[in-house]
Amino acid sequence: MRPGSRDLGSRDLDSPVLDREALDHVDRWWRAANYVSVGQIYLRSNPLLREPLRAEHTKSRLLGHWGTTPGLNFVYAHLNRAIRRDGQQMLFIAGPGHGGPAVVANAWLEGTYSEIYRHVGDDEAGLAELFRQFSYPGGIPSHAAPETPGSISEGGELGYSLAHAYGSVFDNPELITAVVIGDGEAETGPLAASWHSHNFVDPAADGAVLPILHLNGYKIANPTILARMPEAQLEQLLRGYGHVPHFVTVADPADTAAAHRDFAAALDACLAEIRTIQQQHRGGDTAQDGTAQDGTAQEGGTQGAPRWPMIVLRSPKGWTGPKKVDGEQVEGTWRSHQVPLGEVRTNPDHLNQLQQWLESYRPEELFDRQGRLLPETAGNAPAGHLRMSATPHANGGLLLRPLTLPDYRRHAVDVGEPGVERISPMITLGAWMRDVIAANPDTFRLFGPDETASNRLQDVYEATDKVWQYRIDPLDEHIARAGRVMEVLSEHLCQGWLEGYLLTGRHGVFNCYEAFIHIVDSMFNQHAKWLKVHRQLAWRQPVASLNYLLSSHVWQQDHNGFSHQDPGFIDHAVNKKAEIIRVYLPPDANTLLAVMEHCLESRDYVNIVVSGKQPSPTWLAPAEASHHCRRGLGIWEFAGSEVNGEEPDVVLACAGDVPTVETVAAAELLKQGAPGLRVRVVNVVDLMRLQDASEHPHGLTSRDFDGIFTADKPVIFAYHGYPALIHRLTHRRTNQEGLHVRGYKEEGTTTTPFDMAMLNGIDRFQLAIDAIDRVPGLAEKHSLLRQSLQDSRMRARDHTREYGEDPAEIRDWPLRGK
Repeated sequence: MRPGSRDLGSRDLDSPVLDREALDHVDRWWRAANYVSVGQIYLRSNPLLREPLRAEHTKSRLLGHWGTTPGLNFVYAHLNRAIRRDGQQMLFIAGPGHGGPAVVANAWLEGTYSEIYRHVGDDEAGLAELFRQFSYPGGIPSHAAPETPGSISEGGELGYSLAHAYGSVFDNPELITAVVIGDGEAETGPLAASWHSHNFVDPAADGAVLPILHLNGYKIANPTILARMPEAQLEQLLRGYGHVPHFVTVADPADTAAAHRDFAAALDACLAEIRTIQQQHRGGDTAQDGTAQDGTAQEGGTQGAPRWPMIVLRSPKGWTGPKKVDGEQVEGTWRSHQVPLGEVRTNPDHLNQLQQWLESYRPEELFDRQGRLLPETAGNAPAGHLRMSATPHANGGLLLRPLTLPDYRRHAVDVGEPGVERISPMITLGAWMRDVIAANPDTFRLFGPDETASNRLQDVYEATDKVWQYRIDPLDEHIARAGRVMEVLSEHLCQGWLEGYLLTGRHGVFNCYEAFIHIVDSMFNQHAKWLKVHRQLAWRQPVASLNYLLSSHVWQQDHNGFSHQDPGFIDHAVNKKAEIIRVYLPPDANTLLAVMEHCLESRDYVNIVVSGKQPSPTWLAPAEASHHCRRGLGIWEFAGSEVNGEEPDVVLACAGDVPTVETVAAAELLKQGAPGLRVRVVNVVDLMRLQDASEHPHGLTSRDFDGIFTADKPVIFAYHGYPALIHRLTHRRTNQEGLHVRGYKEEGTTTTPFDMAMLNGIDRFQLAIDAIDRVPGLAEKHSLLRQSLQDSRMRARDHTREYGEDPAEIRDWPLRGK
């Protein structure tokens, strides 16, 4: 496409989409939104310019982003026109969420803001408060934050808007999510991957995403790649991604009427194309292999995936703002990114320019004498829940339905004797999750980066498939046009889709290799921050928790090595607010089932569950597993040798499946080699029980903690992850001096499971040696035992080097019981 051209589908370019009245409604709304946006950045009083602006009417600290704001307001105004005409349910996502003034302004213009925040009325006093509170101490943030009605994506950290948009439309067949993608954001890795998301949209059962790529040319201080890319090349890129781009270029910023007409035509063409695609797929015209029933391929070639429309809007950065400031070009440059007039309190010229800027929107045509919107302005707002700021899709708790959860006990493992039978916890869980999917065919999805079967959850394919819209070959397995499993080799997409899915009122699980969940560290940060604020807002209803299921973990990487060994996501996660974060380390199959049932029933948390996928000992029968998980930790009498009514000599504690095996085996070695030694074994499944009750809702009181771990006896703690975290969680505890933690210490390679344990010092022999070294007088009495443990350790290591596997007595070790 040549610059300035329009691609409006089959519409007659000489036939205007907007008549004079419709154009007036849209333009009034746009001017009002721009006026309210500028006011938020600059003013603390005199909101309707009842008197000439004075320095004291402005804020002392000018904070906010103007550059992207007029473009967001422009799009919003046009979407409202379409919503009113069609009665269309629509969700708005501002990728450049730093354009928060726009999203707040439109929520106030629609009346939603004043309905939720009664102190911010719909009159002049309310407008003054709206202006004053923006980016102001005790007020609201500058982004499209949780406080903003209609928002599910803050957009402070760029890159996630398009993934959020697609997550919002899965299983939402009546919803169209319009997402504005900034050209700066379009340079991020997650956004680049997100263009592939349409391959996972089932047009028959899902809604649609309308991407609007907004090219305003600049980031904070540099031009953007896509804005400088030749338009023909950009069109090829977007078509290659599977989209049909409609280009709208604002060639003359002063000719706003032409801009309105061009964008309206493009928007209407896109909405018509979306309806056509959906009608074709919902009317039975398309077979599961992606071909029409007459055998011909759909548009897009033999792949069968529909080509979804999108808009590319090219408009000046800072459009309608000051053209020049202090002799420098501002409109259409990076200088408009934040605050174009930065000295309104000290520079009379800047203050005068601000007055002229605000007056250019002709507020007397937009507001009445009381400061309320005139009917001609307010008339562009949809009614009720059709307002994008009031849509229940942006407050997903309003739509949330509890999952129908099958009784996990039907999938639980019978445990005759603890520590004898070996079962894969993840295979056991997969059968239960299969039934979860079957019982919740439109409210639950399983997300993962090509690892569902690798993580041993393959039983879910008995109830569903992996969704896929491109070509499907005969040799492909479990791939279909519809499915509840979302697999793409991008952790960013899995996270973004799931967040969008949860925040619009559904449920899901993200299963991933433990080491590579770090890829979404920053996305997790943003979601945890969102939940922290969301929970404090009475009008936002609780949403389903974000559930991470991490497997293929650090202690057993059969096909991989050091690169796949990193348990540090837990350390990262517990930095967030205690009321948000839950960490579970179930030691066997039955505890994993109990934990996952709890997680899927929970609300407003981030749950992190870590479980191995290889066969491992089963410890607790179903009822015992349920009680253990509800307690969060417990003394395992069957594993220890303490005497009822007497204090133990040593506590062997553990958290994680492999550390649990090694701890119980160490206790058995001590029972056999040091008769009379009173060993207490404590297993921790809810890691946050270690914190003090004053620091975490799940934390134990000091009295309860000391009752379990003792106030003065040695505690040998084998932990799944990095040892420092246990010291951090227990820093308030009485017995800090007696606590010795073993865990992962960045020693790894492609090796056997027990060799990994030895490399990092969590093996049974080392744990038993630690107990001997720390119980007063034991080293002197049992020096021969200590030596034999060292010898056993060396023999096990030598065996791995000679035979390439662990010794059978370790690999197949059973607990012999009392």
